Amino acid sequence: MLGSLREVARTLLSFAETRTRLAATEFEEQAVRLVEILIWLAAAIFFLGIALLFLAIVIVLLFWDSNRLLAAGLLAALFLGAGAAAALVARSLMRERPKFLAATLAELKLDRDRIGRP
Repeated sequence: MLGSLREVARTLLSFAETRTRLAATEFEEQAVRLVEILIWLAAAIFFLGIALLFLAIVIVLLFWDSNRLLAAGLLAALFLGAGAAAALVARSLMRERPKFLAATLAELKLDRDRIGRP
């Protein structure tokens, strides 16, 4: 009797250890993915920002003698539209992300179903 209880406890601990390792692996993968995305996002924002700044300066200088205020206003509207579009894309990407610990939760559900069967 004591031996079978030990075996059940050993099996339960093994299940818990496996699921904990799976959860830790998923957490590490998500953390690495997030850091990678943030690095590339920061680089893109920096370089595109510098390029847009210089482009805006060139356009305003081209229209300096005739319609500099119109050129500056149109550029501001363009930047506002681009910023709004980028915000919508970011929101869409955040909604598409995989569910956190999805594989771990699925394995735990399978374990529960297996244990519940006679």
